[in-house]
Amino acid sequence: MNDIHPQHTAPVDVAGAAVDVPAGPRPVLSVFAAVMITVGIVVGAGIFQTPALVASIAGSPLLMLAAWVLGGALSFVGALTYAELASTYPSAGGEYSFLTRAYGRDVSFLFAWARTMVIVTGSIALIAYILGDYLTRLWNLGPHSSAIYAAIAVVVLTAINLAGLRASSRMQNVLTIVEVTGVLLIGVAGFLFGSPPENSLAGPAVSGTGTLGLALVFVLLTYGGWNEAAYVSAELRSGPRAVLRTLLLSITVITLVYLLFVGGLMTTLGFESMKASDAVAVDAVTQIVGTTGGQAIGVLVAVSALTSMNSTMLVGARSSYALARDWPVFGFLGRWHGERSTPHAGFIALALITLALIGFGALTKDGFSTLVEFTAPVFWFFFMLTGIALFVLRRKEPERARPYKVPLYPVLPLVFIATCAYLLYSSVRHAQSEHASYVALFVMLSGAVVWVGLRLYEQYARNTRTSLRDADSPTSGQ
Repeated sequence: MNDIHPQHTAPVDVAGAAVDVPAGPRPVLSVFAAVMITVGIVVGAGIFQTPALVASIAGSPLLMLAAWVLGGALSFVGALTYAELASTYPSAGGEYSFLTRAYGRDVSFLFAWARTMVIVTGSIALIAYILGDYLTRLWNLGPHSSAIYAAIAVVVLTAINLAGLRASSRMQNVLTIVEVTGVLLIGVAGFLFGSPPENSLAGPAVSGTGTLGLALVFVLLTYGGWNEAAYVSAELRSGPRAVLRTLLLSITVITLVYLLFVGGLMTTLGFESMKASDAVAVDAVTQIVGTTGGQAIGVLVAVSALTSMNSTMLVGARSSYALARDWPVFGFLGRWHGERSTPHAGFIALALITLALIGFGALTKDGFSTLVEFTAPVFWFFFMLTGIALFVLRRKEPERARPYKVPLYPVLPLVFIATCAYLLYSSVRHAQSEHASYVALFVMLSGAVVWVGLRLYEQYARNTRTSLRDADSPTSGQ
């Protein structure tokens, strides 16, 4: 069953009247295609930037590798938690639908607002800028070259996605295979041909465990995105349990790719050189095959950026579709093209907001980066609420058929919730240290203002409908 609206089988308008929705998600995706989408979101341009940062924070090779292994393990635990929710409530709304069922549509609206206005669109815009920066090194288009390339990429990818889910998923498969193959080749080449300076892997001793905790924050950010598989759960061909295979296969592939990549970099550069590098992949490949190989990394980063952008668009537009089902004022976002299996209006809205953020970034690039970075507290807050929703829904709907149940309940979900709580705390502290925590607060406050307006409009519509009904009643004139 494709559950979008938790309280009734068909969507209604603000006055309670039924609303016809012509089409919705259909099961057209294979598990392989869903894995490609998920891996494409996670294994993005970030993996080329964070290894040096994590190495610097961890302070030793052992703690650095432990952070990457632990990041994969914690992501695996989170995937098991999400698998129960997504297999029990398959929906194009993903987390939005889980939060609606658990807490009501008011809480889920605030999540959808933050996700649509900043989290998803900000991520796409930032990745687009990474793509633009690399392309500008090859062909500079002027002072706003990166923004121009970023905007072109958004428009082109949106057009491809509007052509249909099959077309975009085929392109996603190709991009993800190229991306993962490139990352794996760098790792393998590092192990086979790398020759770091003598004793460079030793690293200094580290006192305490605080460095591991901070390193884990950035590692988990690099692992972030696997939860997006929940947004295509209603479109998997192999039934509800297919989402479990999708999540577990995705996390396994991602963890192995990351460990091989980081290990290959350390084998090639040595730990100390790895910490000091501004472009670890470029430095590693240059050391192995020369400057030509280093230049080729720019192409790989560009492919990685396109892969992440396309994957994020695929799932981001689907969360807008779910929002439209619960809030009729956003009904235009719920227009689903049945033949192409795409939420057309959702893609267009996503592109317009993203282009606006790119334009803002062109004017104040530092401000744009700050805006994206400090929405992290919002992300981890709702991620934590989603984990708690598993407990709420088991209590609210004990008779609901669950094709898959998370093992070792309640231990594993509690581990996932505790991880999200720690990352929420860390991201808030980081934002405060940079005096920019107001950004996340502003996003939520703006959503709250819109929510109040929607509630007032709904009340007005109900009162108007009631008044008209009473005026048309045969006894109204007596």
